[in-house]
Amino acid sequence: MDSKVSRFRVIAFVEGISFLLLLFIAMPLKYIYGIPEATKIMGSLHGILFIAFCFLLMEAARAHRWVYTFGVLAFISSLVPFGMIWLDRRLKKPQAIPLRA
Repeated sequence: MDSKVSRFRVIAFVEGISFLLLLFIAMPLKYIYGIPEATKIMGSLHGILFIAFCFLLMEAARAHRWVYTFGVLAFISSLVPFGMIWLDRRLKKPQAIPLRA
């Protein structure tokens, strides 16, 4: 597998985990227990990872000539909890990713 796709897979998975931690740990800590520092720390980390995700998505899509719709679906998967699982399964099988002609 290409190194750009490998890097993208890693950052996509880590970004997805950070999103889950933000939603299911940091936000309850803030809104239920009144600990706003949890969302400040986790939110900042998730934001940095999300920016890296977007950059590496564009880089991999451009290098491998992925169709536009797959790039959009990959982006949407970052907005959905557990979406990184669907994306990782698709990225494991390069033949399942549609390419531009």
